[in-house]
Amino acid sequence: MKKHRAFLKWAGGKYSLVEEIRKHLPEGKKLIEPFVGAGSVFLNTDYEHYRLADINPDLINLYNLLKQEPTRYIDDVKKLFTQEYNQKGAYLAIRDEFNKSKDPYLRSLYFLYMNRHGFNGLCRYNKKGGFNVPFGSYKKPYFPEAEMEFFSEKSKKATFVCEGYQQSFKAARRGSVIYCDPPYAPLSTTANFTTYASGGFSLDDQALLGEYARKVATEKSVPVLISNHDTPLTRSLYHGAHLNVVKVKRTISRNGSGRNKVDELLALFACESPELP
Repeated sequence: MKKHRAFLKWAGGKYSLVEEIRKHLPEGKKLIEPFVGAGSVFLNTDYEHYRLADINPDLINLYNLLKQEPTRYIDDVKKLFTQEYNQKGAYLAIRDEFNKSKDPYLRSLYFLYMNRHGFNGLCRYNKKGGFNVPFGSYKKPYFPEAEMEFFSEKSKKATFVCEGYQQSFKAARRGSVIYCDPPYAPLSTTANFTTYASGGFSLDDQALLGEYARKVATEKSVPVLISNHDTPLTRSLYHGAHLNVVKVKRTISRNGSGRNKVDELLALFACESPELP
């Protein structure tokens, strides 16, 4: 199966891990993703239907518009990928317009523009909800036309919803499979704990996610695969699941001396698991 890249740059994107994830994803009719992000798992699997969720309304709005009006959207956003717009002043003006605008279509165009022209493809908002990623200073930002066309075609099988993971779990029915790629747990309880917690996904959420997965696997016979850092904390949160360790080449510290490879955990909660009560 040919690998397909997402059209968005995304922190923690799963493109490099899709083969491993595919190996551990059970068969089913529908794949539910409560943390869809850039959609690499969606793009590289073959289920009949998809329910793809995220709590970021700008992301879901963009996906729905690209699904509904691909030609118009691609033609319009392409106009922003010229040298004229690849300048700090132009970027800051568009970022300002984005933050003032309530127009869904305009916000979707600016969202993709900022994703490709902003620093490291980050997606970050301040406490007032304003997008605040600085200009990236790239020589010639890539325009992901082919990737958008593929995404739009594949999205005919998908429903995009802006909702939290709790709602996604409630929507699961027998025949569904759930894949969760939550914001990763800190490598230690002191590691960036304040910045981490303010991102909206707390340690309580990490624990709740494990409980939801265990419950939906036993009560609804819906298998759940979760990816996360491999730490004593995540292993305890996912007790009863089948645990598989994946070796990843990832730098996890801005400080060069702290750039160690960190193992990732793929935890599968399956209804037939002998460890589950």
